[in-house]
Amino acid sequence: MKFAFYPGCVARGAGPELFDSAVAVMDRLGIEWVELTGASCTGAGVLQEKDQKLGDILNIRTLAMAEQLGLPVMTICSTCQGVMAQADRRVRKDADYLEEINGYLAEEGLSYSGNTTVKHLLWVLVEDIGVETLKKTFVKELSGVNLAPFYGCYIVRPSDALGFDENPERQTSLETVIESVGGNVVDFPGKTACCGFPILLINQRNSLRMVANHTGTASELGADAMVTPCPLCHLNLDGYQPKARRQNNRGKADLPIIHLPQLLGLAMGMDAKELGLGKHLVNTKDIVGKVESIPVAS
Repeated sequence: MKFAFYPGCVARGAGPELFDSAVAVMDRLGIEWVELTGASCTGAGVLQEKDQKLGDILNIRTLAMAEQLGLPVMTICSTCQGVMAQADRRVRKDADYLEEINGYLAEEGLSYSGNTTVKHLLWVLVEDIGVETLKKTFVKELSGVNLAPFYGCYIVRPSDALGFDENPERQTSLETVIESVGGNVVDFPGKTACCGFPILLINQRNSLRMVANHTGTASELGADAMVTPCPLCHLNLDGYQPKARRQNNRGKADLPIIHLPQLLGLAMGMDAKELGLGKHLVNTKDIVGKVESIPVAS
């Protein structure tokens, strides 16, 4: 199993613990990968609001790079997944538009024919590796650990661009992975809502209200941590949680926000430091201690 690996900007910048934990987990799972080091940012949907064509050129360029390697793309960012999938859908539906974009790509000797698949690590776990095989890599059963799933916007809609009709299990894939490690799923209404990151700079008050509502509700329902496959959601829910909870009277910032690969790494028995769990703003000491107290399966 080999992929053209697209980690995204955050994992290579503000959230290096995501990259490190993802690589550790992929290596443990036997996933071969080649990083697309020359790829650009997807635009995160923000660029597309201003200039959709420019955003599509950048994303189809990435897909063309992977197509040149003959590999599907794997990402560890929900936002990247959604934005690339939408760009891919647009050019597949409009041959003239694809030809126009290929005209720009020709300057670099690139061309895209529409044959690249983009899959988030979350989907790879469920669809390609399979839950039963995944479980065989775990040495700890996280029973008694309460985990709230948080998908982020771009990996759940628009559903037609994300292949939900062909792969309906994607709608509950995060819960499936939480259950596979033995954790208890803490369901809450905001799990598929926006984290507030896209409006942070233009409407911080509403963005922080979203952060406070999501983290406050999950905490009140008994979650020990929130798990997300989106580093942009992580930035907002972790980085702004103290200010958000304080401003919206939702108690102290007590809910750790865990990257998906970090959760897998804990179940695999990896060291918390190796997984970068000490780099979060909301302290992860309690959830790490709870997991470390679980004995390794014999």
